[in-house]
Amino acid sequence: MHARISRPEFGNITKVTQTPPWWQSAVFYQIYPRSFADSDADGIGDLGGVRDKMGYLELLGVDALWLCPVMRSPQADGGYDVADPRDIDALFGGLAAMDALVAEAHERDIKVTMDLVPNHTSVEHPWFVAALNAAPGSPERARYYFRDGRGANGVEPPNNWPSIFGGPAWTRVTEADGTPGQWYLHIFAPEQPDLNWTNPEVGADFEKTLRFWLDRGIDGFRIDVAHGMAKPDGLPDMASVETKMLVHDDDDPRFNNPGVHEIHRKLRRVFDDYPHAVSIGEVWVDDNARFGEYVRPDELHLAFNFRLAETPFEAEAVRSAIDNSLDAVANVGAPPTWTLSNHDIEREVTRYGGGKVGVARARAMMMVELALPGAVFIYNGAELGLPNVDDLPESALRDPVWERSGHTERGRDGCRVPLPWEGKTPPFGFTTGEPWLPIPAEWADRTVEAQLETLHSTLSLYRLAIDLRARRHEFSGDHIEWYGSPTGALAFRRPGGLICVLNTADEPIHLPPGNLLLASAPLVDDRLPADAAAWLV
Repeated sequence: MHARISRPEFGNITKVTQTPPWWQSAVFYQIYPRSFADSDADGIGDLGGVRDKMGYLELLGVDALWLCPVMRSPQADGGYDVADPRDIDALFGGLAAMDALVAEAHERDIKVTMDLVPNHTSVEHPWFVAALNAAPGSPERARYYFRDGRGANGVEPPNNWPSIFGGPAWTRVTEADGTPGQWYLHIFAPEQPDLNWTNPEVGADFEKTLRFWLDRGIDGFRIDVAHGMAKPDGLPDMASVETKMLVHDDDDPRFNNPGVHEIHRKLRRVFDDYPHAVSIGEVWVDDNARFGEYVRPDELHLAFNFRLAETPFEAEAVRSAIDNSLDAVANVGAPPTWTLSNHDIEREVTRYGGGKVGVARARAMMMVELALPGAVFIYNGAELGLPNVDDLPESALRDPVWERSGHTERGRDGCRVPLPWEGKTPPFGFTTGEPWLPIPAEWADRTVEAQLETLHSTLSLYRLAIDLRARRHEFSGDHIEWYGSPTGALAFRRPGGLICVLNTADEPIHLPPGNLLLASAPLVDDRLPADAAAWLV
């Protein structure tokens, strides 16, 4: 017995005969440039390093790259504090390095998407510098959220909002005459002042940025904090003052305000002038109906759904996350998205228990996500089975969360440690200098070099799984059918004929009828072992 879950066609709700867009079922590979590969020996990864490894990316078989921010930035938050959105920072090689990378990627039939940050700028952005030098009420300050403080002489912030990184979301400035002045809003770090999207200059400048990169051959963008640009009228106090990074909280007035959708509709009109390009939103919204609004036909093409990345390795929880993710986009006819980790999230190997068990479960979950309809996002290093590095020396920590939390939260550096490429000792070919974060010596058996030479390595499994997904007709169809399965397991079927089975139980299970296409671990007496997944046709 099985239950059928029907899904409408992806794209427009009305069916039309056309070639599906490339991004509808693409495998995206997320590159955190600082940690991928260093080409100039300064210990920090750069675009030249990415270009040097393009052969590896082609070998891996991915369809597209997503580059985390490489625009000009003082790097207060890993590049998410942008000083010039239409230039590439010298740290990463400058604009010529980006042009060369895009050209080479396209020669290898790999698309290139990049991060854009519309919610805020750097304090070094010319607009904010001008705002600091201007008077209260000036046009320069109207591009941001400058407000008078509360209390006697304005000594209290304008409202009670906290920063995502800890502390208040407001910083007071010193006016030109040396007196304490207004406060400015920064939902993230003080070095990241929020833009005021009700000011038409903001949208016009962002459109200019979009066209600048699209005209240079960029194939699309991941839109940072895509649910955050619109703020509520009057900036009212929060009923409950607490904050955490990366959570679904639909009652948080800092995010998911209705005005954000008109912003995305304006951006979509730009994208419609570039039919090849894709817009991908970072959207932390809990309610499925509200999540789906972001991927209506006139807004974003795709939106990140993080359910799988938040789900424990338990069959029922995984099934619920899959159903939830499919339901979130079903009514608007958009493709679902799947990811297990990124630059902000603890790596899946660690989340699933670490060690051999964590690797086994991560391998299994990779096969689950690649078996699902929609777009898949792989974070660099996941294909190597890398864990988080949670014992970095305190002196090495770079994430602003560490300082803003008063050294009580270590932040996200543990999932951003540079990749190991070759050799037996750190820095494993990542750089010929001193890496910006130390690389564990015990990663010697997880280098690209070591795993390419091992048939059953995690890297080899990724390569084979991505290749099968691209070539086999059994992966076709835009919905899944659930099958009955033993307790602690799940199984679903794609319309093309692929069957995916996941075993989260403690004992091996019998597989449904079919020919084994791939398994994340060797079968035991023709049964699927614990912490494993299999594909059948």
